Order: sequence, then structure tokens, then C-alpha cells
Amino acid sequence: MKKYYVLLLVGSLMLANCKEKVKQEEVAETEEMSITKTSIMDENDWIMLFDGTSFDGWKGYLKDEMPANWKLEDGAMVFYPPSERPKGESYNIVSEQAFTNFVLSLEWKVAEGGNSGIFWGIKEDAKYGQPYETGPEIQVLDDERHPDAKNGTTHQAGALYDMVAPVEQAVNKAGEWNTCILTVNYKEQRGSVALNGKEIVTFPLDNDQWDALVSKSKFASWEGFGKFQTGKIGLQDHGDVVAFRNIKIKEL
Repeated sequence: MKKYYVLLLVGSLMLANCKEKVKQEEVAETEEMSITKTSIMDENDWIMLFDGTSFDGWKGYLKDEMPANWKLEDGAMVFYPPSERPKGESYNIVSEQAFTNFVLSLEWKVAEGGNSGIFWGIKEDAKYGQPYETGPEIQVLDDERHPDAKNGTTHQAGALYDMVAPVEQAVNKAGEWNTCILTVNYKEQRGSVALNGKEIVTFPLDNDQWDALVSKSKFASWEGFGKFQTGKIGLQDHGDVVAFRNIKIKEL
């Protein structure tokens, strides 16, 4: 009889262990499904603005098509400045779509001694001859060689140009890719720039602090600068070779 109870107890423990194992597996499977679902949802939130295969969704500023000086090479869009430039002509490009609150992610690299920029909030209107007349700029620069880097830290790579300097230098050398993430959130009145995994710039938006920054910058008297919460994304022709790739945006 005692042997019978021992066998019954062992059987009960084995059954309980099996049930617990099944329960743990079900919980793990549920958690894995939840993580996978969240990852898929997060990935689906991104809109590809440039996938490396075409210029769809982009055009020249105040133009109907892409300037011929922008080329597709190895999954990137690369700007080659002309050897001779018609007077007053520029080859800045903008997204066809406008955005308000967003996270913009892209990679850029610039040639030695090169200069370019990333704009947001661009009002494409003949009243404004250049994207920078309305759109604030995140600086793209070879800090080691371009003279603008010597004009103050608010002119260095990753800066909110002429307004907010990076808290540290995170830029890679000329010819190397940099990952830039620009967040613009008017709902929270805050923006930020992360370069190569480091948040190096934060700035206010649409409030007295923003107005104070503008008033102390070269843009103080510019009628349309920073006035448009909804606007286009722009990439700058500053006369130097520059490349961009993996451009995507997530609306907030």
C-alpha cells in the first residue's frame, strides 16, 4: 500500500511539472508573439523616403523633377556639383510630401572639405528662393577641413545651424557614413538630433525659447524662417560632393 502511495505521489508531481512546463511555454510563446507584433508594428510605422533604387518622392526645389547633378550610386543619392554653375542656380532637393511631427532617420557622408545640410519645415513657394529661407538646418560638414567649422560650434556637424551647438563631437571622418536621427515634435515643443547613436542637440519649438534662439541668429530678420510647422524635408546643394541613403520617416 505504501508503495502505491509513493507511485501516486510521483505521478502527481510529474503531471504538475508537465502542466507548469506547458504553461511556461505558452507564456513564452505569447510574449514572443507580442514582441514580434510590436516590432512589426514599429517597422510598419516608418515611411521610406528613399530606398536606394529611385528618386521617387523627391524633386528639385521649385522644380518639377530631380536635378541631373544628383545620381543613384550603390543605394545612395549622391550630389556632384557642376563644373560650371549658371548664375543663381542651385540644386537643392525636397521631399514631395510635407510633414509636421516626425522622426527622420538617414545616413550621410560628405567628401573631404565638404558642406551640406538637412532641412525640415520647408515652405516651397516662389516667394522664398531657397529652402533655407524657411527651413531650419541640421549641419552636414567635414569638421576637420571645412572653414565653417571654425566659425563657432553652432556651425559644426550635427548642429542646429547657427542656433544650437552639439554638446559633443560625434561625427565620423569625411568619406565615412554617419547616422543622423532628427526628431521634430511640435506637440511637445521639443526637437533633438542624434548623431551616430549619441543625442548631441536638443532645442525648443514654437515657444518663447525658440523665438529667442532665432533672434540671436543670422535668421532674426528672415520673414519666413522657422514659421511653418508643416513643411518638406530638404537636402542641400552647398557646392560639394555629398551622399545620403536609407532615408525614412516616422510620423508622431
